[in-house]
Amino acid sequence: MTAVYPGTFDPLTNGHMDILKRAVKLFGDVILAVSENKKKNTAFTLEERIAMAKEATKDMPSVRVQPFSCLLVHFLKKHRATAVVRGLRAVSDFEFEFQLALMNRNMDPECESVFLMPNEKFIFLSSSTIREVAIHGGDVAQFVPECVNNMIIKKFGTPVSECR
Repeated sequence: MTAVYPGTFDPLTNGHMDILKRAVKLFGDVILAVSENKKKNTAFTLEERIAMAKEATKDMPSVRVQPFSCLLVHFLKKHRATAVVRGLRAVSDFEFEFQLALMNRNMDPECESVFLMPNEKFIFLSSSTIREVAIHGGDVAQFVPECVNNMIIKKFGTPVSECR
């Protein structure tokens, strides 16, 4: 059984990795679908996000990293996937995710959505928070895979320990 874990992953965090590992346990094969969302002004290009995801998942043989820019239900059909995996950090995430899940099911009644909660130590993580901390010289190494941290340093510079 194959599931799709879609997202922008700008950048991929340890919270994303936690959800991905949980999804692999449930479904076996998981496609990490990296969205080319033209509405979002991403810090990393699609190619950079795919490269980081491939490096971060290189020891996970049942995970495939794929770009996508079409409707999610079309992507699922193309890859013969049976479910969409989404992470929920807080109640505030639920309403938006619930609307998306219902829309996907309306467009394709075979589309199932599965919501997973990350480990509580990752509950506060978001890509936007990681970007904000990195832009201001903060050290995000403990919140992202090592390969992602290396790309963050390359893009935003070495973390600083004091106010400039």
